[in-house]
Amino acid sequence: MSEAIDLAPIREAVRDLCAKFPGEYWRKLDREREYPAAFVAALTQAGFLAALIPEEYGGSGLTMMAAAAIMEEIHASGCNGAACHAQMYTMGTVLRHGSVEQKQKYLHGIASGELRLQAFGVTEPTSGTDTLSLRTTAVRDGNNAYVVNGQKIWTSRAEYSDLMLLLARTTPREQVAKRTDGLSVFLVDMRTVKDKGLTIRPIRTMMNHATTEVFFDNMRVPAENLVGEEGKGFRYILSGMNAERILIGSECIGDAKWFIEKATAYAKERVLFGRPIGQNQGVQFPIARAHMQMRAAELMVHEAARRYEAGEDCGEEANMAKQLAAEASWAAADMCVQTHGGFGFAEEFDIERKFRETRLYTVAPISTNMVLSYLAEHVLGLPRSY
Repeated sequence: MSEAIDLAPIREAVRDLCAKFPGEYWRKLDREREYPAAFVAALTQAGFLAALIPEEYGGSGLTMMAAAAIMEEIHASGCNGAACHAQMYTMGTVLRHGSVEQKQKYLHGIASGELRLQAFGVTEPTSGTDTLSLRTTAVRDGNNAYVVNGQKIWTSRAEYSDLMLLLARTTPREQVAKRTDGLSVFLVDMRTVKDKGLTIRPIRTMMNHATTEVFFDNMRVPAENLVGEEGKGFRYILSGMNAERILIGSECIGDAKWFIEKATAYAKERVLFGRPIGQNQGVQFPIARAHMQMRAAELMVHEAARRYEAGEDCGEEANMAKQLAAEASWAAADMCVQTHGGFGFAEEFDIERKFRETRLYTVAPISTNMVLSYLAEHVLGLPRSY
């Protein structure tokens, strides 16, 4: 297990950076549906997005716990890390399973900000979270390339990424012995295939999330961009999914802390009928309950991060952490709106924006029912549901 590091200076540095991007910055982006380019550039320059990249490749070489602290503080400061969080966990597949040449070619650029790896092409319209049923194909064409055809959806940040980690079927499903075989991972350089078999279409959502659907029409990917062994891709992305769930859980903890702090301050300051509304137990108790729920979820996020750092199997903890943290942040969001009353709906308070942003995480990147199904079957040993 890696040696524990002092997270306090990291947290303070993130808070200082986020202070330069106040609510006005995010409200403007939200209204105009713009990508937070300046914020992402600042995080990159500070080295935060390279937290999990080893120092030998130009990264910070930090732990998962440190990465989780970074994402938590971003959200606790009222900012939003969804514009760039994928870079932290998608590069893990390259780091763990990529060739020496791929690591040398891409990781230095990702760490410096010269390259952005923020797009993750997995989900499809017909399969959703049933990843093993995906239909996008990559067919070998000679020794030098694969030809990709298909479609992905909810591929966030594709418009603002240079690279995409793509999961595609290289062997027909009926020809594999195990359902998990026949899928392969590719590192797609989108700069070379835009308008050459790659089409990106934005999807407008209730929050400013820069998500898209992506179409592949005879898109050629160099064979050297295959990550790891052909047909073993599903296994390669599983560890990345655990990292994703831990980091998303950390963001939710940050959101919950922001909502609780907002509600607590307002309850102390807002005076009605001659006294602060926070003096009423009807206002106090929901805030206290939200705090209690957040703290419990925070402990599970920390346990999942600890197990990930130690190289232990953390699928159970990572899924529970994401789900509990998402529920805690959504409960805190609802409480915060209720505490503020009508002011909770006013744009200038930022609550309605954060309310919309945090609602996503009980649905994505994995839904409540999928988490419960995983725990029921793989942890509790219950019969597989159909």
